[in-house]
Amino acid sequence: MNKLDTNKRSAIVSCLVEGCSVRATVRMTGASKNTIVKLLAELGEACSKYMDQNLTNLKCERLQVDEIWSFVGCKQKNVTEKKAREAICGDVWTWIAIDADTKLVPSFALGMRDPDTARSFMTDLAGRLANRVQLTTDGLKAYLTAVKAAFGNDIDYAMLIKIYGNAVEGQKRYSPAECIGIDKRTVKGRPDPEHISTSYIERQNLTLRMHNRRFTRLTNAFSKKIENHAASLAIHYMHYNFVRIHQSLRVTPAMAAGVTNRLWSIEDLVSLLA
Repeated sequence: MNKLDTNKRSAIVSCLVEGCSVRATVRMTGASKNTIVKLLAELGEACSKYMDQNLTNLKCERLQVDEIWSFVGCKQKNVTEKKAREAICGDVWTWIAIDADTKLVPSFALGMRDPDTARSFMTDLAGRLANRVQLTTDGLKAYLTAVKAAFGNDIDYAMLIKIYGNAVEGQKRYSPAECIGIDKRTVKGRPDPEHISTSYIERQNLTLRMHNRRFTRLTNAFSKKIENHAASLAIHYMHYNFVRIHQSLRVTPAMAAGVTNRLWSIEDLVSLLA
């Protein structure tokens, strides 16, 4: 790590945040695989720490939340007792929140699609907010108890449940079934019906799959270790929040949310290691 200068580190990180795999980054930058993985792990920890300390007291008004599937090591159906004893492997879900106005991602969490992870995620999200918000989630039942535990009655909360038709034969593997309707349900408070939506968070899921190679479907670019998976997510969202200019906002989400007053560069991101 000490042998890499800022320019080389920045070149490596630029490749990773634009959706390149580790091996592609090796070919493009000339750095070794071990060097890249070590940089990933150390920078991921630094990014995670920075966001944890600075994404606080946020004046969000409307939040959307969703969870996105991936896997580590192997898919759940291929997890053996030996693999399970040796390392964390199988299905891993990333829980993500997005501010509908500033497009900031204030919180994300790794875990299973279960009540414990839901509660931990919602508790972290609630602790970063400065005021009452309107929240929209999908119909996952785990959200009901998680939101209540984290926010109590101080929230305007609604669920948006999509109704799907039968998938066309031959498209089940690659395309979701056609959405034939939606059911908007008020759960707590008085959420504005016009803002009961999950459109922004679903678009954020696409951004994650496009810009983080470990989330690309039907490839061999998946994470082999949960630690590297977590590090790649931290770098991705640090870059998304602080470095990448949002096309519709013309500024970064962190600037729009008032978290920072300047545009960060890749070099600034890498400097978190100093």
